[in-house]
Amino acid sequence: GKPLMNSMFTVALLVGMSVLETTHGTTIANLGFEEVMFPKPVFIGDTIRAETEVLKVRPSGSNPDRGIVTFEHRAFNQVGDIVCKARRNAMMRRGPASKL
Repeated sequence: GKPLMNSMFTVALLVGMSVLETTHGTTIANLGFEEVMFPKPVFIGDTIRAETEVLKVRPSGSNPDRGIVTFEHRAFNQVGDIVCKARRNAMMRRGPASKL
């Protein structure tokens, strides 16, 4: 068979690929993962693409300048199979309140 990639590397790569587009400069703390799944294996030489969806946003109960965001990160191999799905919560800086 083909050599497998370590699953912890796969989830770290997945989350790391999303940082510049989603959380760079705004994350205060990673609060943990709710769920991590590896439906298909990742092999050495696979090409991985990632997407991230914001599932929930809520203000912090104790700090008005912060909020809690739930993300779902998904990784796909070169044939479009999902190889990793991870749901995580992060404490984020909030922008100024809208004046609408």
